[in-house]
Amino acid sequence: MVTKLILATSGGFIPGPIQQSVRIGDMLTDALALTGKTRPRVCLVLTASGDDISYYAMLYEAFNAAGCDVTELKLFPQPSADPEERLTTCDLVWVGGGSVANLLELWRLHKVDVGMRAAWEQGVILGGVSAGSICWHTGGTTDSYGPTLQPATNALGFLPYANGVHYDSEAQRRPLLQELVGDGILSSEAFATDDHVGIWYEGETPVSVVSDSTSKWPKARAYFVSTGADGVREVELPIGLVNEKSLLRPA
Repeated sequence: MVTKLILATSGGFIPGPIQQSVRIGDMLTDALALTGKTRPRVCLVLTASGDDISYYAMLYEAFNAAGCDVTELKLFPQPSADPEERLTTCDLVWVGGGSVANLLELWRLHKVDVGMRAAWEQGVILGGVSAGSICWHTGGTTDSYGPTLQPATNALGFLPYANGVHYDSEAQRRPLLQELVGDGILSSEAFATDDHVGIWYEGETPVSVVSDSTSKWPKARAYFVSTGADGVREVELPIGLVNEKSLLRPA
């Protein structure tokens, strides 16, 4: 039986040994271990940054240092491979940050969304940061349209929740997510992450909250935001297994 896994984060990497370099953090180390492969095949998808070459170089180096075979799916100036073929033949797909609005438009234009679903349903682990986190959900808060955050409501919907990223580091994020959930513009349930935190989902179920490094960011958390007859409620989710009882709104 295939286990469908998504790692939705506001992180993934820690500072590398020299300037302008990074290394994978604890949660990505665990993701690679879950592939069950001695040398996992990782596909980088950096559409949200316009396929920035320097971004690719930095992540190639990080995953190579972790013992991975690395490839990519670029969409600029044209797709570098058939999306479904490239995505379904990897063990882990990592989606970078940037403009989620641009990402979603281009993915649908080139049928990357179809390839992502096929990969997910075949057991390829999907993951990403920021735009690469929001994209798996129904929507979230984004700066794709300018410095004032706005809602993105047309994400892929693999996960039936809204998503908030950079919850502790960008002042607009928390109040806007709560407002959009409360007003019904986003889904009535949302999951949010502080920087350097991610949430694992099995199928559509959140199962654990993880961190790039609990020693370096001990106070970083995830959050469950929901709305009901008594208004919007936010529950803090510490690092560890998700307690399903904490997600239930009191009667």
